[in-house]
Amino acid sequence: MNVEKILAISGKPGLFELKIQTRSGFVAESLLDGKKITVGMKSNVSLLSEISMYTHTEEKPLVEILLAIAVKENEGPAISHKEDNAKLIEYFSQIVPDYDEDRVYPSDIKKVLNWYNMLQGKGMVSKEEPKVDPSASELAKQNAESLKEQVVEEVTRGKAELSEAKAKKETAEKPKAKAKK
Repeated sequence: MNVEKILAISGKPGLFELKIQTRSGFVAESLLDGKKITVGMKSNVSLLSEISMYTHTEEKPLVEILLAIAVKENEGPAISHKEDNAKLIEYFSQIVPDYDEDRVYPSDIKKVLNWYNMLQGKGMVSKEEPKVDPSASELAKQNAESLKEQVVEEVTRGKAELSEAKAKKETAEKPKAKAKK
């Protein structure tokens, strides 16, 4: 199961696949309807490979939870996320017996099951351990650092341009002193 390029975007339903990185953000394709959207830098975006859930002992990566569901269901669909909370909690406690009930809410469980079923419907679910390509992982880190540097550079340049424009405006507004005779 490879979820390296799968995104959850706050305020947008479903999951998205990262397609292209642009100067001002990136282009992602919806796994629900296949439509492509442009996502700006200000959007709250989470990579599924970076999401974890609380257990009593540690934080468990979402990839491991999705893998456990795939093993339990033999790569088939999980129960619907629309089931009542008691059923969802019972099902999820079979998948992750030591999850922290105080910090993992039924809404979180619904989201995980919905995401799993979405990925399963697209044939992206596998019982095999994800093979992490070290070069891809390193490339992702470099891209993230490069993106961070670009954002910092743009913000710094924007502040400099703003202060320069402000200084020009102030000098233009000052009344010119009349020469004394």
